[in-house]
Amino acid sequence: MRSKSFDGMACSIAGALEAIGDRWAVLILRDLSFGLSKYEDLRRSTGVTNATLSDRLKHLEENGLIERRLYQDNPERYEYILTRKGWDTIIVTQALAQIGDKWAVSGDAGPPLKFVNRKNGRAVKLALVERETGNPVRTSDILPEEGPGADDLVRWRLTHLKI
Repeated sequence: MRSKSFDGMACSIAGALEAIGDRWAVLILRDLSFGLSKYEDLRRSTGVTNATLSDRLKHLEENGLIERRLYQDNPERYEYILTRKGWDTIIVTQALAQIGDKWAVSGDAGPPLKFVNRKNGRAVKLALVERETGNPVRTSDILPEEGPGADDLVRWRLTHLKI
């Protein structure tokens, strides 16, 4: 069951979640970033039902995260490709993988995947850094502040910060 839309909410997180959709869509985006592009491959990898996969692919396409390309005429068959906007969402899958690995959600055998720099093979991880200097920042040191697009609800949320 789909929940209420986030449309109109002054929140970048809500907007990104609206475009992505749900947990199945995140797994589809993951698979597309790994190079899977055909419907049957996506279905096999995720284990999702045909109806759910079709719905999520349509949603991702409508939100500009993927595009559908014809690769066979008779019968018509399409592959699904990440757009530039879709590639931007891959940071979400990377963050979730990093959290899952830290929490050992896959068990004692260790992480099921590791991510490496294709140029040198060294392991990579997501990290928060200062925009201007590139210096690392701990999550506990992050402070949200009002931005230029803030509305009254955003300002109200910020009054509850525990500094």
